[in-house]
Amino acid sequence: LCDPGWDGELCDRCVLMPGCVHGSCRQPWQCRCETGWAGRFCDRDLSVCSRRPCQNGATCVMEDGGEYACLCPHGFHGNNCQLKAGPCLQERSPCKNGGLCEDADGFAAALTCRCLAGFTGARCETDVDDCLMKPCANGATCLDAINRFLCVCPAGFTGRFCTVNVDDCASRPCLHAGRCLDRAGGFHCICRPGYAGTTCEMPLRGWTSGENSGRPSDRLLRVTVSERGAGSGGGLSRLQLTVLLVLAGVTLGVVALTAGIVLQRYCRDRCGHAPCCWTLTSSSSRWQRGEPECQISFLNVAEPEKKKLNTEVV
Repeated sequence: LCDPGWDGELCDRCVLMPGCVHGSCRQPWQCRCETGWAGRFCDRDLSVCSRRPCQNGATCVMEDGGEYACLCPHGFHGNNCQLKAGPCLQERSPCKNGGLCEDADGFAAALTCRCLAGFTGARCETDVDDCLMKPCANGATCLDAINRFLCVCPAGFTGRFCTVNVDDCASRPCLHAGRCLDRAGGFHCICRPGYAGTTCEMPLRGWTSGENSGRPSDRLLRVTVSERGAGSGGGLSRLQLTVLLVLAGVTLGVVALTAGIVLQRYCRDRCGHAPCCWTLTSSSSRWQRGEPECQISFLNVAEPEKKKLNTEVV
């Protein structure tokens, strides 16, 4: 069982400092750096300059603690002298509105500006009109801003692009239990019987509900006419009305002709081939067939009776 800081089967191997990379120990918790390494944890390479990390003819110099530094020639800069003092550095980044200046790390002959969204131009000096693409819908007004836009929605619409239809029936505008139908930019009320108006606010004069009326004569007959456009097919055209009247006339003519034929056949069956003539006789007080003059004779039945009585008296 080894004491703290020692390890091995015979407890003869010292324990390194935690984090030690290229080092050894003679006593517990030591980190003695190997050749070519430095630092507290022996993790800094002293031979880094042999790998020539400095660029563009810069000189590599080792510093205390194992760090190195590059002595850059004129016109170069950076940790390894990899950057050149190009147009961006010389002109102090002329790009506007947050544009990024690019000159290929200083090696480009001229600089370029990478503009942020919403700007354009050689130096990002022009604000792009964000309303050119017409992002607002349903007749909304577009207001351009810096790298953004604003939609002023008309009545009945909302949302960033004015594409959301507002529920105009949410406030229950229809009165007297009318049914509300939401529409784009408005609403329509279907009124109950006895009410009219945009919001069913106007009661109809003389209207009496069937439930409250005590007599059938008090009830009014209401005929609802559905108003439709000429192109909807709801009414009769002039040609259709003419055809309907002609058919009605032909039907009446056929009915009259049929009735005449039936009456003529009936007369022939009862009277023979001659026209039917009937005479009321005084003796039988019945209709009898008379002469074929087609006249009906009405005699006064009171005169013969009177003459008969006079004769008996005499």
